[in-house]
Amino acid sequence: MTVITTFTEKRREKQIKYERSILRELSIKMLKNKFQHIFGANRLTGSFLLHSGIEEACYDIAIEAFLLGAKMSKFGYHGESIDNVRLRCEKELKHFIETLYNFFLYWRNGEEGIFSESLYYLCEQYVEYWWREGFIKGERRRKLRLP
Repeated sequence: MTVITTFTEKRREKQIKYERSILRELSIKMLKNKFQHIFGANRLTGSFLLHSGIEEACYDIAIEAFLLGAKMSKFGYHGESIDNVRLRCEKELKHFIETLYNFFLYWRNGEEGIFSESLYYLCEQYVEYWWREGFIKGERRRKLRLP
């Protein structure tokens, strides 16, 4: 008796295998350091970073942006510039930025005032950094022909 699998199941298995392999390049220490670098030294976010949920939400967004960058690195490997590739996934990146931004606004209880634009740019910088990092790591793995 043979097991019948569908194309979508096989594609999903392959995607999970790739994500596991690329996530080996990422460490909690890297996530924590970048989180502290961007959000920790800022007076906008310093007052409410004591909540562990905020830090974990930032890690989740960072991992998703990293995986998206790694996935999109196949276009860079085939000769497309990083800026053109970034335009391909602009919608997803904007979603990540707005999700993180809205999460911060939720925890500030509407006290954003004049700082909301600066907070948005911090979120944008954070997501952009992790996307670019994933893109570079993914492109390097492809050049080395690692799975």
